[in-house]
Amino acid sequence: MLIKIICGQMDVIPGRPDENYKKILEIISTAKEKQADILLLPEMCIPGYLIGDLWEQQTFLDDCQYYAEQIIAASKGICIMFGNVAFEKDKLNEDGRLRKYNAAFACQDGQIIGGYMGRNFIIKNSLPNYREFDDYRYFYSLQKLCAEEDAVVREALQPLKVTIKGEPIKIGLMICEDGWTENYHLNVPQTLADNGAEILFNLSCSPYSLGKNKKRNKLFSAQAKEAGVPLVYCNNVGIQNNGKNVFTYDGFSTAYNADGTVNASAEMYEDTILECTWDTEAGHFVGEGSIAALPQEPESIYKSLRYGTEKFLHQCGIKKMTIGLSGGIDSAITAAMYADILGAENVLLINLPSVYNSETTKNIAYNLAKNLGANYAVIPISHSCEHTEEQLTSTPITNMASGITFNLELSNIVKENIQARDRGARIIAAASAAFGGAFSCNSNKAEITVGYCTFYGDICGALAMIGDLWKHQVYALGRYMNEAIFKREVIPEEIFTIRPSAELASTQTVGTGGDPLIYEYHDYLLASFVENWHKTTPADILRWYKAGTLAQELGCSEEVIANAFPTPAEFIADLERWWKLFAGFSVAKRIQAPPIMSITKRAFGYDHREAQLTPYFSREYYKLKEELLK
Repeated sequence: MLIKIICGQMDVIPGRPDENYKKILEIISTAKEKQADILLLPEMCIPGYLIGDLWEQQTFLDDCQYYAEQIIAASKGICIMFGNVAFEKDKLNEDGRLRKYNAAFACQDGQIIGGYMGRNFIIKNSLPNYREFDDYRYFYSLQKLCAEEDAVVREALQPLKVTIKGEPIKIGLMICEDGWTENYHLNVPQTLADNGAEILFNLSCSPYSLGKNKKRNKLFSAQAKEAGVPLVYCNNVGIQNNGKNVFTYDGFSTAYNADGTVNASAEMYEDTILECTWDTEAGHFVGEGSIAALPQEPESIYKSLRYGTEKFLHQCGIKKMTIGLSGGIDSAITAAMYADILGAENVLLINLPSVYNSETTKNIAYNLAKNLGANYAVIPISHSCEHTEEQLTSTPITNMASGITFNLELSNIVKENIQARDRGARIIAAASAAFGGAFSCNSNKAEITVGYCTFYGDICGALAMIGDLWKHQVYALGRYMNEAIFKREVIPEEIFTIRPSAELASTQTVGTGGDPLIYEYHDYLLASFVENWHKTTPADILRWYKAGTLAQELGCSEEVIANAFPTPAEFIADLERWWKLFAGFSVAKRIQAPPIMSITKRAFGYDHREAQLTPYFSREYYKLKEELLK
């Protein structure tokens, strides 16, 4: 028997069950027109997934239930499986909150089909509680319910019995994390297959990150092959956020044959459907479906950032952007991306030179604005900064207890921060309000990691679009945009060759000191602090340094390390400098930073949870340090 299956790879709008319901009705209509037997819709396709404590509003939950009932009523002549929240008003969790489940519903001809534990819905077993996920706060798992009701999870995980074209089939329906079996003691897809499932369906709301699709393909292919049954993965598109992180959802819904090969996959970031036909007797899909390509860096970074930023701007109603244009690569990428998304006529670029800004960077800024065709202005800040400095140093301060007066003295770093705040908090913020729309944060991940940015200066704005990119990724993205997107030199070539610099002092220009970060090394060092699943510590760094394997462990050049730090003492001093900043005051800056467009496996914000503590060096670190300095 041939069964036609359609995945509705829909754009789920978080917190808008009314809008999602309208979209689902359109997909149901399309599926019926195409004479589909089974329609799959993503996890939480009615409410959205990352919606914070909106989960605690009963009227919202009631609406989600109402729209689910309407979908069930619309299932005449088709079998529909969709994700939604389920709740039991007569049950409370240990914290007194209403009992809720991340659930999947199956319906056909206006009726619900099956469920777990006497319920009329499938319950998610493996609740993620890492990275951006906080499912334990909101949902009750199948394994927890089984423990409560003295049942066995393996026995509860039974396939749905569905009749298609008069023939009974058994479907293993699971929800997102239940398919990510690497670190869970119970393999849900294998259990469903062992209990008789002839095909596996995974309804997901899975955010994108670099390399994730490759890993999922490998994992799900192996699951299908080991279980000996086909598997269909249905994911949504769109963006969702938890306040500090904006995540993109790329879809990439995929049908896997029983031998683990891919039969068909949907294009990334497309609001579309995926069609496949399952031969129940042969046990695999028939016909050769279209298989979407997986882009590599930097194309994948561009696609994710552009898609997510465009969605974010639309969601917030932002139609214009103001950007401080320094002549460096970070602001150049930001300006080019916003011009690409909004149209150059809706972008205002402002160069804000002080006495420390070189003609080189001022010319680069001008040429970039001209190449983009954006609105451009030059507003010098030297006079206003000098006025601020004069006010601070000449105004007497009185100790009201003793009557003694004194004057403030400004260090070089204070003067540098005055410039950054004058640019951001005074001019760019005000210009943005006058121009309309919002203004951007241009900080990259390396700067955010060690707080190489100024409170209320360059770490403010509506969105840190490149805040999850290391400096080398920013450069690669610039090259890609010139070559593949604009197909001409929009970002001036000189920007790729000058030394990066904040240009806030005479010793810190593109022609003198430049940035204190050696990005060819520090990008990789800092990434190990942040992105490694088992977080790298200074002790790990010294251990690798002592063994001569540091470059290999970090993935950078041995030559760069050797040239930058001729002696162990210099290496250790540098390590301690950046670790103290990373684990110290920089945390406060990250807490107050704008939301970050998140594309890696550890973006700052809710994806990298941290407390404001004092920097810590372990006993092993001090032992290794002593040995190296002897």
